Amino acid sequence: MESAEIRRRWLSFFEERGHAVVPSASLIADDPTLLLVNAGMVPFKPYFLGETKPPAPRATSVQKCVRTPDIEEVGKTTRHGTFFQMCGNFSFGDYFKEGAIKYAWELLTSSVADGGYGLEPEKLWITVYLDDDEAETIWRDVIGVPAERIQRLGKKDNFWSMGVPGPCGPCSEINYDRGPEFGVEGGPAVNDERYVEIWNLVFMQYERGAGDGKEDFPILGDLPSKNIDTGLGLERLAMILQGVQNMYETDTLRVVMDKATELTGVQYGAAQNTDVSMRVVADHIRTSVMLIGDGVTPGNEGRGYVLRRIMRRAIRNMRLMGATGPVVQDLVDVVINTMGQQYPELVTDRKRIETVALAEEAAFLKAVKGGTNILDTAVTETKAAGGTVLSGDKAFLLHDTWGFPIDLTLEMAAEQGLTVDEPGFRRLMQEQRDRAKADAKAKKTGHADMSAYREIADNAGGTEFTGYATTQGESTIVGLLVNGVSAPAASEGDDVEVVLDRTPFYAEGGGQLADQGRIKLDSGAVIVVRDVQQPVPGVSVHKGSVQVGEVTVGASAYAAIDVNRRRAIARAHSATHLTHQALRDALGPTAAQAGSENSPGRFRFDFGSPNAVPGTVLTDVEQKINDVLSRELDVTAEIMSIDEAKKQGAIAEFGEKYGERVRVVTIGDFSKELCGGTHVGNTAQLGLVKLLGESSIGSGVRRVEALVGVDAYNFLAKEHTVVAQLQELVKGRPEELPEKIASMLGKLKDAEKEIEKFRAEKVLQAAAGLAENAQDIRGVALVVGTVPDGTGADDLRKLVLDVRGRIQGDRPAVVALFTTANDRPLTVIATNEAARERGLKAGDLVRTAAKTLGGGGGGKPDVAQGGGQNPAAIPDAIAAVERLVVETV
Repeated sequence: MESAEIRRRWLSFFEERGHAVVPSASLIADDPTLLLVNAGMVPFKPYFLGETKPPAPRATSVQKCVRTPDIEEVGKTTRHGTFFQMCGNFSFGDYFKEGAIKYAWELLTSSVADGGYGLEPEKLWITVYLDDDEAETIWRDVIGVPAERIQRLGKKDNFWSMGVPGPCGPCSEINYDRGPEFGVEGGPAVNDERYVEIWNLVFMQYERGAGDGKEDFPILGDLPSKNIDTGLGLERLAMILQGVQNMYETDTLRVVMDKATELTGVQYGAAQNTDVSMRVVADHIRTSVMLIGDGVTPGNEGRGYVLRRIMRRAIRNMRLMGATGPVVQDLVDVVINTMGQQYPELVTDRKRIETVALAEEAAFLKAVKGGTNILDTAVTETKAAGGTVLSGDKAFLLHDTWGFPIDLTLEMAAEQGLTVDEPGFRRLMQEQRDRAKADAKAKKTGHADMSAYREIADNAGGTEFTGYATTQGESTIVGLLVNGVSAPAASEGDDVEVVLDRTPFYAEGGGQLADQGRIKLDSGAVIVVRDVQQPVPGVSVHKGSVQVGEVTVGASAYAAIDVNRRRAIARAHSATHLTHQALRDALGPTAAQAGSENSPGRFRFDFGSPNAVPGTVLTDVEQKINDVLSRELDVTAEIMSIDEAKKQGAIAEFGEKYGERVRVVTIGDFSKELCGGTHVGNTAQLGLVKLLGESSIGSGVRRVEALVGVDAYNFLAKEHTVVAQLQELVKGRPEELPEKIASMLGKLKDAEKEIEKFRAEKVLQAAAGLAENAQDIRGVALVVGTVPDGTGADDLRKLVLDVRGRIQGDRPAVVALFTTANDRPLTVIATNEAARERGLKAGDLVRTAAKTLGGGGGGKPDVAQGGGQNPAAIPDAIAAVERLVVETV
């Protein structure tokens, strides 16, 4: 049974039993404590924590997940992987243990013809929590599983919590016996390789307190509402139903390994080292495609770094298997063709995904070239110092800065006769991991900070947003926090967080900055609002300070936003939509939104593009936007189902989380996007849009910055003033300025060349005199001294080589000249063959001189260059060179 069919049967089974089918959420976690969605229940977390009311009492999903705690282990075994799909069914206060157990057994053991998976009941083993008598009784007496196939395990294995105070409960796991060829018998308590877990049923019935680890925390009592959270690993079930040894041989991964074989000629199963590489490639390429599909782009931080790291591991392992050219295109296409059966959006976004992936491959191949130069320098320095081990910090630098895998560093160092301080490298890597774990642990405590907001939400409900229709209105203060703690009142001068039952204030979100304004109480008290956020979904928190009087919970209030600020932001937001569509029209669907910020009078818009946007294209985009403004198109907003929005072609932003009902903003016949922000009523209200330019903010991501309305007009007015001043200077019309200025710059460049030529001739004229005045050091002709300040490195090198060539016969010669350029000392030293035969090498001499100058240098034995920080040390450097020559000969 193919993976796509396993997924289809799962969703169909639970939908027929009253569960709402929830599409997989994006891998980009809508959770500040998570980098990526790493479990099937993550999108349902707000419901289990009581932050939000669930849309239905029963739900089911097949959730995309990525876990990356041990990326280096992927490939070494057949059990480690980064991407997986978690099939889940959930109950929010509806059915509990017996219902969950019955559903699981029915789906697993029903025949394939009846819509089940057709597993043999006698091969299924059950584990329950130590004291969960209820679960064991259901399995034994209701389902009929023999007592000898039910085992009890402890808190570590069969008890679940989120790792923070909140819901928790015992688990019951269903395990499949793969047979004696996978090890000894005795059930999952004895051998989890033979008895592989396929489905975990979590019975959320308790509330836990604070504590560390999986076992060290108190149980505070029963939850008011008992919930069900189950998870079946699709890849593990596919392994069993497809009769293969491990998940890498299942249909969605095996095809990637087959393509890798086609590209490299290496067969899976031929050797241990190439099998590891095959598994790395299959897992990492699939994960990369899924991440890019959800809007992640390669970068040096956060989830972007995760993507970059796994892509580079995959490319590196292809090269280890013999691939010499680009390989990503073919591998990505295989993944899209296979996974597209389950996630059609991959096929739709094929071009964008390929563009991002190919750009990262090109960047890595370039990095390999650059990193190789750094490695060569490190090897040279190590050998020059008499060492045989490349330091751990050098290996870590290559890994962390250049994306150089450690195995690549090991291999290349070995080729040059060096080993690598692996323990030192591993120590630095562990320190980096420890810092990341400490940061993640600190982020988890954020749930405790949310308790005050959740309490307000529980007591007063959410905040009704009235800002689409009005900019001011009456409301009631239903929550008040002072210094992050709930308080009944606040006094003049206090910094406060205020929650209203209804508000015209827009809370920051979707790239739009928050409204500012004032809240006035009937008592005369005034709160100046500087920011508005939604720390808990649906609850708007107004952050500001009490300007006058005393503020109390329950008081009537009148909220009014800064209308001019709102209008300026609305203009910017509507302009962002126009820019998005115009860029897609010019560059294609790959120019998908990757982020934005709409502020008063200006905006920035991030989008996908592997290359810089040509100036002519940007000019056309700007022209198109302003043409739309002149058409006076109406801007409308409509609430509809997510499916209807997609049918109408509405554009959704990557990484945004949308419910079943969405708001669609339409600008005439030009643009249609899912958006919760505020906008103008007609494009004519924008006045003018001026694109300031575009730049790179990361691999495959560009940023456009622009001005709108009065800000755009003011910018153009300043530019007009500058143009008028240039007209006066060059005595020409505006259209003549580019040609006249180009002509002036050309003449200036020609003059600089003439000056440089004169300077070089003057420097070289000194060559004969320097050669004639060479010192004789035990038969060696030594020319050492300074030349005029300002002499460039190229001219200095030419002079040194000219002087060396003027020393007659086969007499050993050393030429060492110094100068100061840009306030820094510079030296070039050359030796002839006869001098090198006597042990005088330019590189050694330069290192001695550069060390004295407070810098460094290097080069070949015949000519080398160095520099430093201290020009005043040039006389000492000259003396150091002379001493080394004397000591050597």
